[in-house]
Amino acid sequence: MIGRVLGWMLSLVFGLVLLSLLWVLAYRWVDPPITWIQARDRLAGVPVQQQWVGLEGMTRAMPRAVIGAEDANFCAHNGFDLEAIEAAMERNAKSKRVVGGSTISQQTAKNAFLWPQRSWVRKGLEAYFTVLIELVWGKPRIMEVYLNIAEMGRGIYGVEAASRHYFNKSAATLTRREAARLAAILPQPIKRDPTELKRKERRKARAIEKRIRVVRDENIDACLF
Repeated sequence: MIGRVLGWMLSLVFGLVLLSLLWVLAYRWVDPPITWIQARDRLAGVPVQQQWVGLEGMTRAMPRAVIGAEDANFCAHNGFDLEAIEAAMERNAKSKRVVGGSTISQQTAKNAFLWPQRSWVRKGLEAYFTVLIELVWGKPRIMEVYLNIAEMGRGIYGVEAASRHYFNKSAATLTRREAARLAAILPQPIKRDPTELKRKERRKARAIEKRIRVVRDENIDACLF
């Protein structure tokens, strides 16, 4: 009886692992049709705006902006930035405000495959999917998926939809300033509008705009182009 139960459990685990591998492999070429957050919006009656565009269809300033703003070691790490995680833990120990140390790869894994609520289970699955997408997708695809499914406003997903909603132009024609402003709202996209940033947010956007040049000049985005 015990052996039968163990066998059933091992078969279940094997099946789930195989399913996750096939899911990740499919998204290597197939654009994710929907995410958990998008499904939440649709169930709540919120119109969802999204228009998929490849890296070649957006200004290079956009991936450079999110690298400069969120993950300076994106091209160097294997999905996890241990220094950033350690720094976040130290800041969290001294402050009541929780600061994340997630890389763009981790955020992509969470957005594409998992739910948004924090829990140890979700963090464990996030690490698992991060390893898989780093191995199967590669950096350009990770960045492309991230910039197409990231929430950038109520019901607005991806840089193309955000570009058209906020600036009435395509992601291919965004200026460095506009790309920096979009990157500046990513931590709290529902509460922030890139066309009406508050003083602190404007300072952050200007800092990101300067980092775009650094990322370009120092070839920090070499894995993408």
